[in-house]
Amino acid sequence: MQLTTSITAAEHSLIDQAFTRATGAERVEGNRVRLLRDAAEHYPAWRDAIAAAERYVYFESYIIRDDESGKLLADALTARAREGVKVRVTYDWVGGLGKTSRRYLQELREAGVEVRCFNPFRFTSPLGWVHRNHRKSLVVDGVTASITGLCVGDEWVGDPARGIPPWRDTGIEVEGPAVARVERAFADIWALTGPPIQAGERRAEPVPVAGDIAVRVVATELNRGGILLLDQLIASAARETLWLTDAYYSGVPSYVQALRSAALDGVDVRLLVPGATDLPVVRIISRAGYRALLDAGVRIFEWNGPMLHSKTAVADGRWARVGSSNLNVASWLANYELDAVIEDSGFAETMEAQYEIDLANSTEIVLGSARRRSAGRRPRRGSAGRMALLGIRIGNTLSAAATSHRTLAARDAGIVAGAGGLAIVAAIIVALWPRLIAIPFAIAIAWLGVGLIVRACGMRRGGRAADDEKGSIPRKRPG
Repeated sequence: MQLTTSITAAEHSLIDQAFTRATGAERVEGNRVRLLRDAAEHYPAWRDAIAAAERYVYFESYIIRDDESGKLLADALTARAREGVKVRVTYDWVGGLGKTSRRYLQELREAGVEVRCFNPFRFTSPLGWVHRNHRKSLVVDGVTASITGLCVGDEWVGDPARGIPPWRDTGIEVEGPAVARVERAFADIWALTGPPIQAGERRAEPVPVAGDIAVRVVATELNRGGILLLDQLIASAARETLWLTDAYYSGVPSYVQALRSAALDGVDVRLLVPGATDLPVVRIISRAGYRALLDAGVRIFEWNGPMLHSKTAVADGRWARVGSSNLNVASWLANYELDAVIEDSGFAETMEAQYEIDLANSTEIVLGSARRRSAGRRPRRGSAGRMALLGIRIGNTLSAAATSHRTLAARDAGIVAGAGGLAIVAAIIVALWPRLIAIPFAIAIAWLGVGLIVRACGMRRGGRAADDEKGSIPRKRPG
């Protein structure tokens, strides 16, 4: 794609400064970056990198399934561990529920692999499980790394014999100085799950330059919102194109407004989401937010395959983002995520070419009686002077119905009626069977109270132990 506009050196400096301050991640020069498509490219690349490890392997994934794909990964990891290579693996407790068996983990540990579970459920913190480690990365010897949206499981491979295509997903392989940032992100997570990595294990010497691509490794932490700020900045900075792919889209009002403003200002904004999903409720939420985007000229496409799991963005043939962060509140604020922002025209061109391939297997969603149209039509153009609507349609509609701050259209009747029906059903349940509400609520409150007391006792014991270590401080008598 040939762009008709360019940015000056001063503008580039300001954008770079804004990106750095928003994410807390500096741009790192001198890297080689390879795009990895689907499990067919990811899994062999991972196994090859692990097989070449001489010092250590660090691997983290939200989900590691105990299936054929998981066993192949385990074989690669245990083979290096038995040869004396330090192998560390972390998986997420929620992600592993019903997917990662104790036997699978025990076999890894017996082979010498150190395995840790991130944020397992604790009785003393009944709501603590909400925060998850959604990162997916691989680091080998501090010289090669992978950042991706892919987990470990046969659904990413598919079943050709049964005619089941693989899940569509995207990641990258990195060589060069940026690998040290990926390794640091893993070390931070490892320290949250137990004793940190000992000094001297990780590579101390600088990682040599491997190419000419600039990479910004964004390791999102709780309540920081770095990726949300970055996504909004890219939407604001884009001049020609902004092409997004997301597995579980649910935009917050500020991000929806950023996309709308870009589209109304003539930017070719496109959003590719799954047509079928493993979380049906997310599809309902995503579709509820379509109208606000479509009204502004954002083009929305639904993938026709079994599942689109990619989380990517490419803008102006200049910037690209690949990683684990979805365009929703959980990824933006509640999870630990890992993404790479690549600033290179060649890589962006590769991303654009892949995006157009993906659109060929997608269906476009449009307003009006004609619900579909071909992917070749250009988006409607507008001016930045138009007022951008805020929010997702459902939130706006229910808020308007409750506060009467705007007139509702006939198309909003279904949402309002559905919400009203649910409210009536809830009222009937409370009136006729109050115990259905009171008993679970009482259990939850009692559980929280007991948990807080147990935690307080633990804190007091810990405080006394700390005081014993410090020794008592003599007090001076008055007078």
